[in-house]
Amino acid sequence: MRRRVAPAPGPSTARPPAGAGAGPSRGRPRSVPVQVPWARTVRRTAKSRSMQTLRGIAVSPGVAIGPALVLDARGRALPPRNLAAAAVPAELERLDAALGAACRDAEAAEVDARGRLGPQYADIFAAHARMIADVALRDEARARIGRDAIAAEHAVAEVLGGYAARLEGLADSHLAARAADVRDIERRILERLGGGPDAAAAAAVAPAVPSVALAHDLSPSQAAGLDPSRVLGFATEAGGRASHTAIVAAALEIPAVVGIGPFPESARRCRTVIVDGDEGLVVLDPDAATRARYRRAAAERAARFAGLARLDRLPAETRDGARVGLWGNIEFPAEVAGCRDRGAEGVGLYRTEFLYLNADRPPTEDEQVAAYAAVVRSMAGRPVVIRTLDLGADKLTAYPQGAVEVERNPFLGLRSLRLSLREPAVFRTQLRAILRVSALGDVRVMFPLVSTLGELRRARAILDEVAAGLDAEGIPRRADLPVGVMVEVPAAAIMADELSKEVDFFSIGTNDLIQYTLAVDRTNETVADLYSAADPAVLRLIAMVVAAAGRRPIGVNVCGSMGGEPLYTMLLLGLGLRQLSMPPHQLPEVKRVIRVIDLEQARAVAAEALRQDTAEGVVRVLRGALDRALAPAATATPAAEGRGASA
Repeated sequence: MRRRVAPAPGPSTARPPAGAGAGPSRGRPRSVPVQVPWARTVRRTAKSRSMQTLRGIAVSPGVAIGPALVLDARGRALPPRNLAAAAVPAELERLDAALGAACRDAEAAEVDARGRLGPQYADIFAAHARMIADVALRDEARARIGRDAIAAEHAVAEVLGGYAARLEGLADSHLAARAADVRDIERRILERLGGGPDAAAAAAVAPAVPSVALAHDLSPSQAAGLDPSRVLGFATEAGGRASHTAIVAAALEIPAVVGIGPFPESARRCRTVIVDGDEGLVVLDPDAATRARYRRAAAERAARFAGLARLDRLPAETRDGARVGLWGNIEFPAEVAGCRDRGAEGVGLYRTEFLYLNADRPPTEDEQVAAYAAVVRSMAGRPVVIRTLDLGADKLTAYPQGAVEVERNPFLGLRSLRLSLREPAVFRTQLRAILRVSALGDVRVMFPLVSTLGELRRARAILDEVAAGLDAEGIPRRADLPVGVMVEVPAAAIMADELSKEVDFFSIGTNDLIQYTLAVDRTNETVADLYSAADPAVLRLIAMVVAAAGRRPIGVNVCGSMGGEPLYTMLLLGLGLRQLSMPPHQLPEVKRVIRVIDLEQARAVAAEALRQDTAEGVVRVLRGALDRALAPAATATPAAEGRGASA
């Protein structure tokens, strides 16, 4: 992928894009020194010989400034690259010890495999042991440590990474396949250098010093495990705007940029990193003036966002008196406090998949009850919509009995409701937990990725069976539990009239609806420019769903990223939406837009947007309308302008 380089912005040029969302306001400065990851060269900026600015996709707003936490390709933490000259002899000894231990690990694996699996598998590990013990590997790694004064982890990664890359580039497929063996021995050695896989993983999510993480990618479970007090922000080479990792970053209110493409080699040696989650920029080795500009801009954004806090207790009501329900999207029970503090009327989307991702087995019924009950009790009678498991087989590496296989195209494979229906025991456990918790408050259940009426009917039949079982046991539950579906695929939107006869509400998941409508992988940075909520095809499907819901009538909500972007607020209200759900930090800005417009304006904007034939045309209409609507409000209440950030 071609590297994208942008000039480092100052406050005068760094205008956050409309609809980017409000950033968290953290009072402490994010500052300090550093080191970082891999890849190819990139031209330097004119301002400094060392400063480089990379452009990616902004997915979680705010600014983080700090030392870099380098993660290897598997998400493990690497130490700072550069060593003091006096530390080189000890580092050489550490390398030798790790090579010896890794070789013994491979030899032990060979013995185990010979007894359990047979000689053909044992020979693989025997070859690994020989590769690790190879004098050439030891000498080349030692030479790099001595010549460049670098940590052993970086020397090993550079030597073996080079071997693997050359093998992967060979035309001979047999030889190219040997790259996997090289990657495996790299993993063994790095684990030994890092004190073992558990220690490396712990350092990745909670580094000793508050840092900015730079990685190839983070899995949703890795992102969910990040400690926001220790990981100030992160940037990744891979990923897209609506990936699960992006969603978790926004939930944790950690500034994040994804989809940058390969980091430059110089990133390993940089001293400080800035992640600008508003503009989608990552600045390596910023000069003093750039650091000062970012700190000033971050403080100004935080002050502006703080000004929006006065809206928390005001209703989300248009100038002509139309009420709009603003609800919160959450991943973790701890986020409920943000929903309450920012005036959310309920939880419109409680994602449950992270209970599964962060465990080596599916959560038990009681474990789920405890998590769901914490949210329901905290919301104190306000509605809580619990979505059943919404993950694919590709994400559930610990799924029971090894029931799922790696799929070539997991987005079109066994995932979400399909996976739950395939594994009814796990599905019933989750439904029992939801039904038990429904006795504690206004709980509602929602099925994800429904594409046919048959799927919905099967899911409802299982829900009815589980409810009957609880009744037989005398376990209390809500008798009139509302049931909804996520409208995330064009098939569901087209069949919305029929689906509306069998559910109590719709929730439009715009992230997947965009992906499936436009045939664009939402996690793939190479096609990120094609992924657009403003595409006319997407807008027409949303209008179709809202119209179908209105004919019954049943409730309809937007819980995807579109619902929390101020750029789309007028459009959605004009299409007839009266409920929007979003991460808690986005509530103030959306409410601000609602309170300065009226429905006549919104309907006119929606009608004009629907007349456009390109996403660019839609965006021009929406941006112009938003700027005009906010201009008087900005003049009257300057403190409420803009979006917040953490610095």
